[in-house]
Formats: sequence, C-alpha cells, structure tokens
Amino acid sequence: MPESEIRPLLKRLGESISETLTNSPEIHNCIREIRDAGYEVFLAVETKIGFCSANDENHKTDVCENETPASLNLTEYDINFLKTLKIAIS
Repeated sequence: MPESEIRPLLKRLGESISETLTNSPEIHNCIREIRDAGYEVFLAVETKIGFCSANDENHKTDVCENETPASLNLTEYDINFLKTLKIAIS
C-alpha cells in the first residue's frame, strides 16, 4: 500500500484515539472532580504513530535486544487511564 493510501488510515486512527479520550466517562468524571475542587484542567495528549511496511526487510528486527526486562512504575491513575483506552495491564 503506498504511503498516500496509509495516511488517511493513520489520520483516522489518531481521530479514533482522540474521540475515545473525549468520550471517556472516567476521564470526564476525573476532570469534573478536579474542577469541583476549584482547579482548571488543561489536558494535552500527544500521540505518535509510526509505521513501516510489513515486507520491509530493513525493519524486521527483534523488538527488544536487551535481555533485562524494563521496569515500569504505574500509579492507580495511570492504570485507570490505560483501562479507559482498553489497554490491559498484566
């Protein structure tokens, strides 16, 4: 698929992510609670979407070359946010 054809799909993906965040009842409730506490809220989420051809031999490498697992410290808010995006934490 040429890059000119993938661009609209990537745009649609970005719009879907934005719509999911905008329509999330949990995010809405959290923002409302912050405002009820007397604060204004500014939420900016940056999404980077990368792609390469599945047939491109130059990009077929191991995902992780480091054998040591990375650690990730998530707060309860982080976990709840990921759940709103339908991302499971195991």
